[in-house]
Amino acid sequence: MSVTLAPVSQRVRAALRERIERGEWAAGMPLPSEAALCREFGTSRGPVRRALSALRAEGFVVGGRGRAPIVGKVVPAQSLATFRSFTEWATDEGKSPGTRTLTLERRASTTTIAGLLELDEGAVVVDLVRVRLLDDVPIMIERASFVPEVGRHLFGFDVDHGSVSAELARHGAPLMSASHTIDAVAANRLDAEALGIAAGAPLLRERRLSKDASGRPVEHAEARYRSEFATFRIDNRAKDDAGPIEVRSGV
Repeated sequence: MSVTLAPVSQRVRAALRERIERGEWAAGMPLPSEAALCREFGTSRGPVRRALSALRAEGFVVGGRGRAPIVGKVVPAQSLATFRSFTEWATDEGKSPGTRTLTLERRASTTTIAGLLELDEGAVVVDLVRVRLLDDVPIMIERASFVPEVGRHLFGFDVDHGSVSAELARHGAPLMSASHTIDAVAANRLDAEALGIAAGAPLLRERRLSKDASGRPVEHAEARYRSEFATFRIDNRAKDDAGPIEVRSGV
């Protein structure tokens, strides 16, 4: 049985990217010269240059056109192809997730939230506002509204030290699917105070409508990320199944 190896440039790219992602090569650090990489991988300059070009396109390497390449600042990307909680994503990235809850209360829904959750106007919802942290750095403020029969499970639960998604699943109310809308907004006063940034600073906003197993909307959330800490990744496939296409969006 024969084994098909990936092209040399792809193997070089994967090896260099792994070193950057695990922190062996820190942001701002000069990369080894092309000659040194050629010697290390036993190849010519062509595959090395193709690997560096791919890493530049992904933001892992910066520099070029006469400037020596250096390691870029890597922003963890959240994939929207799978439905994962912030805690699961942060842990998978090797980061320490944290939460600081600002509000957990029952209140009358706005017209917009009532419409999205298919409730009567003014119906009671459970509102949760919290700041999410990576390695103790506040990177996102989230405002979530739950239908009351789902949100009631959060009262008495330590939302600062546990996964809301896991807690809801434990009570037989798992969030099974979601639709996402992503755009950019300016930080308002509450955003600025919670995230330690200037009012008007750019934020990457993700609006999410989550549904239960029956397809009923049970949560609407708006997460506002500091733009320097957030990208989103979408993996999809062409109709002819020619191969995966990766789309990254960020500010």
